[in-house]
Amino acid sequence: MSSQTAPIRPRLFHGWLVVAGAFAVMFVGFGSAYTFSAFVEPLQRDFAASRGSVSLVFSLAGFLYFGLGVISGPLADRWGSKSLAVIGMLLTAGGLIAAGLATSLVQVYLAYGLGVGLGVGASYVPVVGAVQRWFVRRRGFASGIAVSGIGVGTLAMPPLAAALIAGFGWRQAYIVLGLLAALIGIGMALLIENDPRDRGLNPDGDPVEPGVARAAPEGFPVRAAVGSGRFVGLYIACVFCSFGLFVPFVHLVPYALDHGVAQGSAVLLVGIIGIGSTAGRFFLGDLADRMGRKNALTAMFAGMALSMAIWALAGSFWPLAVFAFAYGVFYGGFVAIIPSLVMDYFGGRNVSSIIGVLYTSVAFGTLVGPTAAGFAFDFSGSYQVPILASTAAGLLAAVIVAALPKAAGAPRG
Repeated sequence: MSSQTAPIRPRLFHGWLVVAGAFAVMFVGFGSAYTFSAFVEPLQRDFAASRGSVSLVFSLAGFLYFGLGVISGPLADRWGSKSLAVIGMLLTAGGLIAAGLATSLVQVYLAYGLGVGLGVGASYVPVVGAVQRWFVRRRGFASGIAVSGIGVGTLAMPPLAAALIAGFGWRQAYIVLGLLAALIGIGMALLIENDPRDRGLNPDGDPVEPGVARAAPEGFPVRAAVGSGRFVGLYIACVFCSFGLFVPFVHLVPYALDHGVAQGSAVLLVGIIGIGSTAGRFFLGDLADRMGRKNALTAMFAGMALSMAIWALAGSFWPLAVFAFAYGVFYGGFVAIIPSLVMDYFGGRNVSSIIGVLYTSVAFGTLVGPTAAGFAFDFSGSYQVPILASTAAGLLAAVIVAALPKAAGAPRG
C-alpha cells in the first residue's frame, strides 16, 4: 500500500477525551451524591428527624440513579450519550440547589432524591457505555480511569462539603455544590461521543482501512442478553451485593461520631473510601484485563464482604480508616469491571441498554440497604446487624459470580 493511501493513526486518540469527559461527569455526579454522609447530622438536627428517615433521602436518589439506566441506556444507544450527560448534569445541579432551599425534609426528598437521582441516572450509564465502544485492547484500563471519577469525587467532595457546612451552613453548601456541578459537569460532558466510527476510526484508535465498509458493532439483542443465564446470574449477584454496597457512604460518618471520632476525622473516612476506590479503579481494571474479568469480579465481591467484617470490629479512627481504604479498593474495582464484563458477555451493539438493565439490580438494593441500616440503628442503637448482613450478602454474590461461565464471543447481527 502506498504512503498516500495508508491509514493514519491520529496523534491524540479521541477515546481518551471521551474517558476524560466521563471521568468529570462521574466526579461531579457521584462526588456530590457521596457528600450526603456529611449532611446527615445537620439534616437530623434541623428537621428533628430520625436517622432512618434521613437515610431515605440517599436511598431514593440511589434507586433512581441506578434504576434510571434502564431508560437512559437505550436513549443513549439511539440518540448519543452527550445529550444525556448534559441533561443529567443540569438535573444534578438543579437538585442540589433546590435541596439548599428546602424548608422541610419532604422537600429535600424531592429536590435531592429526584434532582440528583435523575441527574446521575440520566448520565451515568450513557457515559460508561460510550467508553466501552472506544476501546478493545485496553477496555478495562480505560473503563477504570473513567469510573475513577467516582473515587476522586468521593475523595474530594465530602471534605469540601464538610468545610462548606462548617463555614456557611448546609443550605449554602448544597447551593455551592450545585453551581460546581453545572460548571464542571456540563462543560466536560460536551467531550462525550458515542462511537469511534463517527470519526472514521476503529476502537483503540486503529484507522479504518480505505475501501473497507463500516461494520456494525456486534452484540446480542437486549431481549436475548437479559434472558440469558449469564445475565440472570450476574443480576442476582448484584442484587445481593447492593444491599450493603452504599451503607458505608451513608452511615460510616454517623458510626464514627457515635464512637467518639471527631467530625473532621469522621468525614475524612469517606474520603479514604475515595482514595481506595480511585486506586481500585486504576489498578484493578487493568489487572482484570489480564486475569479475566469474571475472576476479578468474584474477588471484588469477596473483598468488599470481608472488609465489612473489619468495620464490624472497629471502634476508633484507625481501624475504621483501614476498613474504608480496603472497602474502597474493592468497591472501585467492582465498578470498573462490571461494564467491561457486560461488553465481554454481550458485545457492544446494545451495551448501554444492557448495562442499564443490569444496574436496576443495584437500584433495588440501594433503595433498601441504607434506609434499613438507619432504621436498624434507630431500633437497636447499633449497626452490627446491617454490617454483618452486608458481609453475608457480599460473600453469596461472590459465590454466584464464581459459578458463571467464562465470556464467549457475542454473535453477529
